[in-house]
Amino acid sequence: MVRFPARAATDALGILIFGAAAAFPQAAPAPTAAPRRIIIHAGRLIDGVAQTPRSDQGILVEGDRIVSVGPYVEISGKAAGAERVDLGSMTVLPGLIDNHTHVLLQGDVTAADYDEQLLKESIPYRTIRATAAARTALMNGFTTVRDLETEGAMYADVDLKTAIARSVVPGPRMFVSTRAFSATGMYPLLGYSWELRMPEGVQVVDGPDEIRKAVREQVKYGADWIKVYADRKYYIASDGRLRSWVNFTDEEFKAFVSEAHRLGRKVAVHAVGWDGIDAALRAGVNTIEHGDGLTPDLIDRMIKQKVYWCPTIYVGVYVAGGRGGPWPKMVELERQAFGTALKRGLLPLISYGTDAGGYPWTENQAKEFAYMVKYGMTPMQAIKAATSVAAGLLDRGDSLGAVAPGHYADLVAVRGDPLRDITELERVRWVMKGGTVYKSEP
Repeated sequence: MVRFPARAATDALGILIFGAAAAFPQAAPAPTAAPRRIIIHAGRLIDGVAQTPRSDQGILVEGDRIVSVGPYVEISGKAAGAERVDLGSMTVLPGLIDNHTHVLLQGDVTAADYDEQLLKESIPYRTIRATAAARTALMNGFTTVRDLETEGAMYADVDLKTAIARSVVPGPRMFVSTRAFSATGMYPLLGYSWELRMPEGVQVVDGPDEIRKAVREQVKYGADWIKVYADRKYYIASDGRLRSWVNFTDEEFKAFVSEAHRLGRKVAVHAVGWDGIDAALRAGVNTIEHGDGLTPDLIDRMIKQKVYWCPTIYVGVYVAGGRGGPWPKMVELERQAFGTALKRGLLPLISYGTDAGGYPWTENQAKEFAYMVKYGMTPMQAIKAATSVAAGLLDRGDSLGAVAPGHYADLVAVRGDPLRDITELERVRWVMKGGTVYKSEP
């Protein structure tokens, strides 16, 4: 075998490579396709920010973003060659945001409803059902959801979020909290023989060290938010307040919050009674979920601390009859709390959130709007709660919740005027998410 000196070997290799390149020239890189351009003619536009709608508006979309909004004649002049969508007889709004859902739950009016899902349905089967729930949310006009735990289905919400983002299945943009947290003996499944190892509806943690490790684990596996169950066993006290038993010590609550914040995550807390809300606020949480027992003192603290509230009104109305006990009274207490919150200035921090999944997905989650208006909001305020305010809760005010240049092309349309009849939002006819139309009814 002929041996080449090292330099000669290198030169020979270079000659071979050059010759191969000359014999087989590389193809020129394929030109990048221009982003799809669409111009939408909106008869009426509620942009999620302004106090009043605008008529005869044009919305120019390139790819997955809005690039221009203004009078249709003006925008049309910039849209040569763009596809045209005529919604001139309809009201166009930003894609709606629901900041409290459970796509892996299919209703739990009673403990038996809940137990059956965890005991008789596998996680893969529940994930298939969640895929259907996510599609339902999108068809209802909700282009973004914050899903506040999987109820025993581990990290299946992360998988569904990924599948939607990769266009494997249709669904809203998802912000997920994975498994959520409660303490030993304080969350279903409960009441079974101690000899049986039962599934847990949450990740059970006790003590600050265990809590910090568990928060890290959930973030590792994809949690965008940390969800904590603050209280249970609600009861009406002699002073008329809705009280509750608190699940964690102050030291434990603060471990959740400090560790989540250190890792760049925020904390959503299920807090129904006065005691649970009080404990959550002392710890410095970011959102209160449900909050039936809110009182003026707690509301003032939320305003001062800039804590958002997701009231989830309709789910309480839906389950009250089946659960009995304090639940029917809790519906009235939340109505009073909602009115008080509006009067005391919490409006900019009241976000739309339904707890869909706590009632079946066959119920349209847009029913929440009618209750918000019935309880004191104007239709425009309720719409903002599900658009610009909800986007603020998610720290996505620069890309979601408004029809504005630079925002995602997430848009919905209804036939009538939701400022005259808020229930129009229960009849969404057209849905675009990220520049793709998912629903278009004649």
